[in-house]
Amino acid sequence: MTAFTAGLGRVMGRVDPALAALVVIPAALALALPEQAADSLRFTAKSLLSVAPFLLLSVAVAAYAKASGAEHLIAKAFQGHVVPMVVAASLMGALSPFCSCGVIPLIAALLALGVPLAPVMAFWLASPIMDPSMFVMTAGTLGVDFAIAKTVAAIGIGLLGGFGTLLLTRLPAFAEPLRPGVGNGGCAGAKIRAPKPVVWAFWSDAVRRSQFVASARDTALFLGKWLALAFLLESLMLAYVPAEVVAQAVGGSGVVPVLSAALVGVPAYLNGYAALPLVGGLLGQGMAPGAAMSFLVAGGVTSIPAAIAVFALARLPVFAAYIAFSLTGAVIAGLAWNLLA
Repeated sequence: MTAFTAGLGRVMGRVDPALAALVVIPAALALALPEQAADSLRFTAKSLLSVAPFLLLSVAVAAYAKASGAEHLIAKAFQGHVVPMVVAASLMGALSPFCSCGVIPLIAALLALGVPLAPVMAFWLASPIMDPSMFVMTAGTLGVDFAIAKTVAAIGIGLLGGFGTLLLTRLPAFAEPLRPGVGNGGCAGAKIRAPKPVVWAFWSDAVRRSQFVASARDTALFLGKWLALAFLLESLMLAYVPAEVVAQAVGGSGVVPVLSAALVGVPAYLNGYAALPLVGGLLGQGMAPGAAMSFLVAGGVTSIPAAIAVFALARLPVFAAYIAFSLTGAVIAGLAWNLLA
């Protein structure tokens, strides 16, 4: 039984949850609700076709950043006086692609190298919210104005967290931000320890051309499966979630819908690209614009996978500050977007 359980665990560990859901959900619908299955598949295909140009551009941007080595520009944000570092880290976090190696090795490397906690926190908060690929997909699904506002929100939350942390670092609880035993390995850490020059004209190098192709393939698969799943779930939401329920929960222009959306974003938000079509559907059903902004901003920073990674890395006071800055910034961004939208 133990061997069987271990074998089952290994098999389940290799199953892609998004691809599995794309198989299981339509199959279940076909058995129980064949008409809805057909409607959902048509809706998903039509929606994917409508965002295909943005998807291709997003893939190209991510692959170019990987092949050219533009990711190494991150290291330049963490040099100099702490105040300019906070500003640079906020901008770099919001505008640059973030290495898929993960949050822990990158942040651990920065802190282990003696980078002050304030700019690290600024980058930490801004990075999950926006990057070039996310900007393209957000513009394609929610509009250019929303994408620009979300980028501004990412920079603003980075500045809020960075300068807020600069004040908090005077407290003894923030003297040692990392948990005991946390290392600084991984390829993300290597980018900070030994940044390499960027090769903008990468196509003259065979190795970099291979990196471009591999990155484009991986990014297309990643974005494609999550967007397909998001559109599939959106079709079910539109079919079975009454618009008046959405409007009642997160509609209106007050503080409550924005705050509710920020809090709901913590457990409900699993993937930034998948969240975009779902939020688009909710907006069509009466979701307040500010609530949509709050959900996307708070969810991107404090989703359960991201929060677990931060909790595993940082001491409790730092983790609590991370959550507080993200939720506060998300609510401010939501309220501001309610006024501007």
